[in-house]
This record gives sequence, C-alpha cells and structure tokens, in this order.
Amino acid sequence: MSDTPIFDEMWGRDDTLRAPYQGFQTWFDGEEPRRLRAKQREAEELFRLTGITFNVYGRAEAEERLIPFDIIPRIISGREWQKLSKGIEQRVRAINAFLYDIYHGQEIIKAGRIPREMISKNEAFLPQMMGVEPPGGIYTHIVGIDLVRTGDDEFYVLEDNARTPSGVSYMLENRETMLQMFPELFSQNRVQPVQNYPVELLRSLAACAPAGTEGKPCVAVMTPGIFNSAYFEHSFLADQMGVELVEGHDLHVVDGRVQMRTTRGYKPIDVIYRRVDDDFLDPLNFNPESALGVPGIMDVYRAGRITIANAPGTGISDDKAVYSYMPEIVEFYTGERPLLENVPTWRCSDPESLAYVLDNLADLVVKEVHGSGGYGMLIGPTATKKDLSDFRKKLKARPANYIAQPTLSLSTVPIFTNKGLAPRHVDLRPFVLVSPDDIRIVPGGLTRVALKKGSLVVNSSQGGGTKDTWVLED
Repeated sequence: MSDTPIFDEMWGRDDTLRAPYQGFQTWFDGEEPRRLRAKQREAEELFRLTGITFNVYGRAEAEERLIPFDIIPRIISGREWQKLSKGIEQRVRAINAFLYDIYHGQEIIKAGRIPREMISKNEAFLPQMMGVEPPGGIYTHIVGIDLVRTGDDEFYVLEDNARTPSGVSYMLENRETMLQMFPELFSQNRVQPVQNYPVELLRSLAACAPAGTEGKPCVAVMTPGIFNSAYFEHSFLADQMGVELVEGHDLHVVDGRVQMRTTRGYKPIDVIYRRVDDDFLDPLNFNPESALGVPGIMDVYRAGRITIANAPGTGISDDKAVYSYMPEIVEFYTGERPLLENVPTWRCSDPESLAYVLDNLADLVVKEVHGSGGYGMLIGPTATKKDLSDFRKKLKARPANYIAQPTLSLSTVPIFTNKGLAPRHVDLRPFVLVSPDDIRIVPGGLTRVALKKGSLVVNSSQGGGTKDTWVLED
C-alpha cells in the first residue's frame, strides 16, 4: 500500500472540500443529525417494504438479506463523467468487436496479440457460437464496467461484466428513495436523471430485434426463477419495461420460433433479455439436465429468428485472464490507446508471474479468473498467516485459475453514521446499453460501498452496501 494519503472524493487528500460536493455540504451543515438518523431508518424501511433483497448462497439454505443503503450520495462532476463516458464507450466497442472476432476469423489470435489457448481452453468459450451472426452484430446488449478511483483524475477498470451484469434495479431504487426523502436536494443540485433507464433498455432491446421482425418487437425477460439471487431485479425490470417475465417452462419452440404461453395461446418472442447462464439455456445444446432453459432455443437463434441478450458466449470477455489483455484488445480493434487503464495484473499461468505473486502474496489481491461476487479471492494485506498459507497451496495446484493485482488505495466517500460522516471505500458500476443504432451510458451507475471501516470488499454478499450516484450537469 502507498504512503500517499487516501483520496477522499468529498475532501480530496488535504481536507479541502471538492467542488462537486459544495452544494451538498451547504445543505448538510443546515441539517439536524437527529433528522438524518430518522431518514436513514426511513430508507431502510422503504427498502424492506419494497422487498429490495438478495439471496446469499453457500450456507445450508439460501439466506435472504436486505441491501444496506447509505443516504449520503456519491457525487461526480459533469467534466469527470464526460471523460469516463468516452473511455467506457471505447472499451465496450472493443469488447463487442473482440467477441465477434473470436467467434469468427480470430484475427487477434492470428496476429499474436493474445495466446490461442486463452480462448480455446477457456471454459467460457462456446464452440456452438462459432460462425453465428447475432442480430445487428451485437453480443453485449447490456454491459456493466466496474471502475475504481485512486486520485483526482485517476480511474481504473477493475473488471468487465458482459455476461449478465446485475445491480441496475438497486441504482434505480436508490434514486427513487433519495427523491422521495430529500426532494430539496435535487432542486438545489443539477443532478442528471437515471429514471428513464427502463424506457431506454426497452428501446435498445427492441432495436436489436432480428431482421424481418414485423411491427413492434415482442420483448421478454427470462429468469431462472424466484430462488435466484437477482430475482428481485428480473421482476423489477420486466415490470418497469411493461414486458412479460418468463421462465423456461413458459417457452416452447413452435413453428421455428420461440413462443410463450399466454391465455390466448402461443405468442412469438423476438427478443429475450435472459438472466439464465449459458450452460442452462438450452438442454439440447448445453447441459442436458437443465430444467431452466428452452429446448431448441439455440437452433432458433442460429437461424436468426430470435435475439438473445446478452448473446451466449459473452462471458469469455468477463474472464480475468482475458481482462489482463484488454489494453491490447482495445488497441487492436479501435486503433487507439485505451482511455481507461486496467489495474496492473499478473497472470499466474506465467511461471515468472507466479513466482512474483508467491513471493509478494501478503501485498497483493488474488482473484479466480472466473470468480465473481467477491468469492474465492485473497486480499493479502488483511489476510491471516493461515489464509496466505492456504492460498499458496491453491496457487501452486492451479496457477492458471488465478490472477493477481496490487492492492490499490481505493478512493473513499462519506457514509452516514451515528457519529456523523465517516469515509468508506467505494467502486462504481456504470451501465451501458448497446444497439446497432448507438451506445448509451446511464449517467452514474451503481456505487457499492464497503460499510466496514478499512474494508476494500464492496460486494453486498460480503457485507457491502449501496449509494445513490449523482452526475452533475456542469
């Protein structure tokens, strides 16, 4: 860890109030702490009444928890956001081009920019997608790019989420809650809106409908069911878009189309926003034991008669070993240098890198290449001797399963506590909508916050919470 003071997004490094927070600070200074404590409790009650929960797995039974919400907004200036947006758009374009290439000509491999085995031996690579032309050429219809900040003008991409990025419902509910509790804040600060996301999502999905679609495209959200950890989000988005929420058993292939059961018989679907993993999508093409998917849906997809968002096989771009090649990927497909930097990354599959990681384990963060949700990772500076010893064995046994990164001094943002404001580490997941027409980025996104003092783990499954994210109009 660096000896440089941690950058606080409200107070900088030298306790000087930063410009984006000036309007908020004036309001906060005029507020009674007792009123704010009551508002924090009110927010928790609103979340409980709305049912904003998630399931935590790994115990004997799944445990349902309330998502912790903090009432102090995270505020980003319009200038900062403009710069971030350009970098996010460049990266998303490169990811989509990369996915098209690896499922077609594989020019990036032929050019020697990434190793062939990085693709061919990757469990997220789907040979069934080779040569498939997704409608409109879009693989990544909805993308979440996780960003961290280390300084006034220093942002890094922590990871890419192009398979099934989650959390947008929390972003929307956070804003709704803040608007309901503190309307005066929004009249005093020019905050860019996020509430039109469901309308934009429906518009973007409809624009990706297969060629030859007649009339208004029929869109549906496909969920694994009520026991999925993100079921609240699936039902929320279907409701907000005004489309059907369906499960695999509601769908059948009839006359070469994927159709859903209705009270008036079967109705063809043009676009499925699916929240079911690849392996469970089609028992005829993937896991034959899956009861969550639709037999034959991949055959309809290959024939160009349905859009699946996101496309099967996009998960390979979320792979953390592939992430380490993203600077080369961006440059290869855009001809430009990346506007957003990666966190420096050691691939443990490389013997020299593995040796370095083993020698410096106590200072590094180590992650599984297919890991998510904060599981299966090691944060060296906070690990016990036993943790380090156990992880050394894992690394030596399966080095290709891990990457390592330096422990960044993540920026902090204030949270509200009984003793007043206190700094906590945060990350940011902006959401991107991609269609053949354009790329749209929600102004802000989901800020996740590590509620435990000193913690760097922001995942809700690991004790983190969320905040409303403001992007100012300036």
